[in-house]
This record gives sequence, structure tokens and C-alpha cells, in this order.
Amino acid sequence: MSAQETIQIRIDKKTKDAAKQTLHELGLDMSSAVKLFLTNVVNSKSIPLDLRTANGFTIAQEQALIAETKQAKHSRGFDTLDDLFADLEI
Repeated sequence: MSAQETIQIRIDKKTKDAAKQTLHELGLDMSSAVKLFLTNVVNSKSIPLDLRTANGFTIAQEQALIAETKQAKHSRGFDTLDDLFADLEI
């Protein structure tokens, strides 16, 4: 087995206490959770987080919604179905 290393991180007390409480409820301590996170970084070769915006969407989802909204704002509206069908030549 390889030698153990120690790491130190700085975090505000409020976040640390809230994380400890959540981890306790999950049956983990802080050290185990950090080990799990770092092992997942190594295994996935990525940051294993599902980053979300304040609206609860992934960044890609929110960008797509914004693009769709912009496109919809520039689309032409119709007053009646007949006007829509006439435009579609149906």
C-alpha cells in the first residue's frame, strides 16, 4: 500500500459544518468524502460534478433555452390558424 499524504483546505465554517452534517447523514466523514471525490476525479479524468445554474439547469441546457428564447422572440406570430396555414401554403 502506498504512503498516505495529508492535504489541507480552507473553507468557511458555515459550509464546513453544513457539509459535515450532510455527510454524517450519508454515513460518511469528511476525509472519506474527499477520498471518494479525488478517486472519482482520477477514474473519470474529469471533475465529477453536475454543475447547475441558479435555475437548476446544466450550463448547456440553460444556453440552449436562452438561444431558443431569442429565436422565438424573432419568429413571426400569427393571429389565427388560417393565417398560419396560409403562410405554410397548406
